[in-house]
Amino acid sequence: MTSRRWRWIPNALTFLRIFLIIPFAAALWLEQYRPALGIFFIAAATDACDGYLARQFNWRSRLGAVADPLADKALLITSYLMLTLTSVLPVWLFLLVLGRDLLIVGGALAYHYGIGRFEMQPSIPGKLNTFIQILVVLAIITLQAGLPMQPWVLDVGIVLVAVSAVVSGGHYVVVWGMKAWRAKGS
Repeated sequence: MTSRRWRWIPNALTFLRIFLIIPFAAALWLEQYRPALGIFFIAAATDACDGYLARQFNWRSRLGAVADPLADKALLITSYLMLTLTSVLPVWLFLLVLGRDLLIVGGALAYHYGIGRFEMQPSIPGKLNTFIQILVVLAIITLQAGLPMQPWVLDVGIVLVAVSAVVSGGHYVVVWGMKAWRAKGS
């Protein structure tokens, strides 16, 4: 029963991660890449801790189930937006990353209101896309910070993010399109 008192900690860590988006975005905007990298690592640590605590002690909540992935996505979208606004990344890549996420959210809403309730779990291509996006952002910020990193990571990273966004977005469209088609047919 004592552990129930601490159930709020995972959600507090999630909201700390959301709050960290502001100084992270400011650091990227001001091209202060080393502080941005530090903030990103703190945000990643809060993500690891809140997930561990929620699973280990069964401190899961509906709020956490919604807020945690939104916090992660907001941090990534902010990364790509700020790196685009500072001309590190091309505009088309940001639009592709954002468009993929909007396509998935729009499809989920259409399914929910047109077909019925569902529990959407991240797919393997979706998880791989997120992993690639995180690695590429970290590599690019590391490069911009003047820390040891090969310059080719920028060009290769752009290609990897673009390909994984298209593949994972297409995968979601096909899988959920088929589920919707089957549900409408039955």
